[in-house]
Amino acid sequence: MVIKNVNLETVCGITSTIPENDRFEVAFAGKSNVGKSSLINALMNRKALARTSAQPGKTQTINFYNINDAMYLVDLPGYGYANANIEIKAKWGKMIENYLHTSKKLNGVFLLIDIRHDPSENDQLMYEWMVSQGFAPIIIATKADKLKRSQLPAHLKAIEEVLNVEPGTIIIPFSAETKQGREEIWELIDSLVLVDEDGNPLSEEEIAAFGKRKKNTTNDGNPSSQENAASKKEKKPRWKAIGKETGKRKNSRKADSSKAHKKKK
Repeated sequence: MVIKNVNLETVCGITSTIPENDRFEVAFAGKSNVGKSSLINALMNRKALARTSAQPGKTQTINFYNINDAMYLVDLPGYGYANANIEIKAKWGKMIENYLHTSKKLNGVFLLIDIRHDPSENDQLMYEWMVSQGFAPIIIATKADKLKRSQLPAHLKAIEEVLNVEPGTIIIPFSAETKQGREEIWELIDSLVLVDEDGNPLSEEEIAAFGKRKKNTTNDGNPSSQENAASKKEKKPRWKAIGKETGKRKNSRKADSSKAHKKKK
């Protein structure tokens, strides 16, 4: 995806209501200081879109980034911040759980793991919880530039073994410094969001039309009557109804079939 514009559109706190977006979403989760903000900045080709800090625990909200008016990248709060009290940790966990349960446009979940270390207990709990909810998280092994190339296979193997990942799970080494893995991540995101309600790839014309949608409004800022009528059409929550290799557990085996992304749950 060519990034033409990106906007931090919605910020949800502990008491906020999850927005009902009309575009597909992909979510990024990871423990505090795993490099999630650096990853988002690298994906967007921005230096400071997401706030980075040497102090963990900075992301305490759910941030919705509107990309090209075509999709939403959702930045979830970092978990496992040791200095946060038990009450705050519980609230952050509830925020993440609430979003994963209620979003009707969530099409894929990315779980970030620091490649230099074995996954923590919190990482294992998060992965197991996601799988138990029917997701097939894509693993992004961050900070790959901190290791020698010859060390990568052993560390990736350790992530597989400690998390006891499902067969066919995708693990992508990533570096915010060298941009290693950036294109692979975008290819997966495109396969998740540039599809219709039935999981079929959109045409180039349909993709190009995303940016024009905002123009189809009345003078008072409300969508046109035609768009209102379309929005009233009842649709099934796609991430619940249709399993995908990168979004749902049952379709995580990419090698088995080229149609894995469209297999029904």
